[in-house]
Amino acid sequence: MAKNETEPAVPYDFSSFEGPSFRKKREVPDGLWMRCLGCEATLYRKVVAENLEVCPQCDYHFRVAARNRIVQLADPDSFEELFADIAPADPLEFKWAGKSFADRVLAEQKKTGNTEAVQTGIAYIKGRRAALGVMDGDWLMGTLGSVVGEKLSLLIEHATATRLPLIIVCMSGGARMHEGALSLMQMGKTSAALAKFDDAGGLYISLLADPTTGGTTASFAMLADFILAEPGALIGFAGGRVIANTIRAELPEGFQRAEFLLEHGFIDGIVHRRDLRSELAKLIDYCSK
Repeated sequence: MAKNETEPAVPYDFSSFEGPSFRKKREVPDGLWMRCLGCEATLYRKVVAENLEVCPQCDYHFRVAARNRIVQLADPDSFEELFADIAPADPLEFKWAGKSFADRVLAEQKKTGNTEAVQTGIAYIKGRRAALGVMDGDWLMGTLGSVVGEKLSLLIEHATATRLPLIIVCMSGGARMHEGALSLMQMGKTSAALAKFDDAGGLYISLLADPTTGGTTASFAMLADFILAEPGALIGFAGGRVIANTIRAELPEGFQRAEFLLEHGFIDGIVHRRDLRSELAKLIDYCSK
């Protein structure tokens, strides 16, 4: 008897079928890659860190926190912090968006591990002893407040008394609105301390990192014997949009960038981050008595 072509086949029992075996996808750790803000290339974060936080493809200089900056500039284990016990207060009991300034201070301290937006101390840079102040842009955008002004003034006075060269790395969003006039007073206080330092024959080198703006630019950042800047750093007092709307004019391309300021004589030089230690050491040697 011929097989019936129309006879339905016996259905296969799939209940025991586990499906094809696939290798488990290996998860990529968060933060392993980053995008360059200059050329938009995707970069391996470890390579960028080893390159002093500079893009290996386009030389874009990423912002650097104070602790990392000290590691980059100072000889290994040579930084001795000064005035670390000076802590911020909330004299105006400032509040915004339902939060107090005191709460914001605690959050910034926890985030950065720093008491305030500047670290001050003594360090060796290629064997040259110097007073070193480094502003921390990660701490409330490095704003100039009472503690920042006080620590920098004390550092300047210490450099005056010990006849040490003074180096301040500026990275600031300007005067701190949360402290009102008390913040603005720091502009005069630091400038007065620098005037005495200059009268004593001290050497002051200012390094302008991205960004250096507002009250910081209008005071100690621009009062140095040598004013250096990192490539592409934003440097200015008021913001570009504020200026453009005030004067009713279109601003030049690259306005307020380090290259524009160098071209117009506002700073003395632009130094790549890899060359900073050598450049600072050279300036100290050239001006030593």
